Amino acid sequence: MSDAWRGHLAMLAFSGLIAGSFALGSLAAPHIAPAAMNAMRFSMAAVVLGIWTCLRIGVTRRDIEAPWRYLLLGGLLSCYFVLMFEALKTAPAVSLSAVFTLSPILSGVAGYLLLRQVMTPRMGAALAVGAAGALWVIFRADLHTLLQFRMGAGEALFFWGCTAHAIYTPLVRRLNRGQSATVMSFGTIAAAALIMTGLGAQDLAAMAWGEVPLIVWITLAYITVFATALTIVLLQYASLKLPSAKVMAYTYLLPTWVIGWQAALSQPLPPALVLVGVALTITALVMLLKNEEAPAR
Repeated sequence: MSDAWRGHLAMLAFSGLIAGSFALGSLAAPHIAPAAMNAMRFSMAAVVLGIWTCLRIGVTRRDIEAPWRYLLLGGLLSCYFVLMFEALKTAPAVSLSAVFTLSPILSGVAGYLLLRQVMTPRMGAALAVGAAGALWVIFRADLHTLLQFRMGAGEALFFWGCTAHAIYTPLVRRLNRGQSATVMSFGTIAAAALIMTGLGAQDLAAMAWGEVPLIVWITLAYITVFATALTIVLLQYASLKLPSAKVMAYTYLLPTWVIGWQAALSQPLPPALVLVGVALTITALVMLLKNEEAPAR
């Protein structure tokens, strides 16, 4: 299997795991401050990934050169996750998923500015098809609801978080100096843990941890292992193998994954017309999977 295909498989898993964080995060957000939640998740994820990295790969002196790189990447991730949980307090997860579909376009712009990655006509068409399919799924095939969409305060706040996430993707490749995806992910998460612990110290001290609902602990465990440590490794790996716009295009699968989560949790499923949107997102991915490089002469 080629490196590009491994990158695509990594992003397929990434999109499925991220969809779960939206579902659980909306349930836990009212019960804990965003800074406290993310300080806990990054600290726990740093411990888990640090043990894994030291036992399986090891950390060399070269890996810890220019630590400002990890602080910059960790700061962007912290911004995204804090704004996500803050936005979930006032906006439904469905609306935030709609905002998140802007990430591929934002990432394409950031990829051009930072890496001079040019978006080909096929890639641009795929992103447009994927965006249309994702919005169709998000609004459950209701054109009237789609036309009435208005961005509220929570959605506007999350837009800036998505912007930080879009910049993060091409910046991983720009700042990489030969480190593996796992090592660089550990450095990024450790830096994010330091940043969030400093910013969330007051919230951490004020929390009555003995009275925290069970859903918060379930969410914390899930986002620590699956939606932080594992997904960041997958994103770092894919960012080193694929153009930024192709990496972020997998966010269009989030609504489809959410349907899968709803089915697994025995929740009501959307109407059959929504499958049209699912087909469009799959079409977009097929377009992105096609190799656009001219054959060597």
